[in-house]
Amino acid sequence: MTVAGDRSDLLKNASTVSTIIDAAMEVVKGRRLSGLFLLGAAALSSRIPGVGTAASLLLRAYRRLR
Repeated sequence: MTVAGDRSDLLKNASTVSTIIDAAMEVVKGRRLSGLFLLGAAALSSRIPGVGTAASLLLRAYRRLR
């Protein structure tokens, strides 16, 4: 594997892990639906890079605009 491939895998894993942490924090705050949404996005992020990050940003933007 190349160095660029290793970096790509590392970033993909970091994005997935950070989305899982965001999901756990949502559940701890009592926002179960948001937590499930982010957990699903984290699972999808393992296949499609960036989905978890996008979901987290969209959720935060939604809360800010509401």
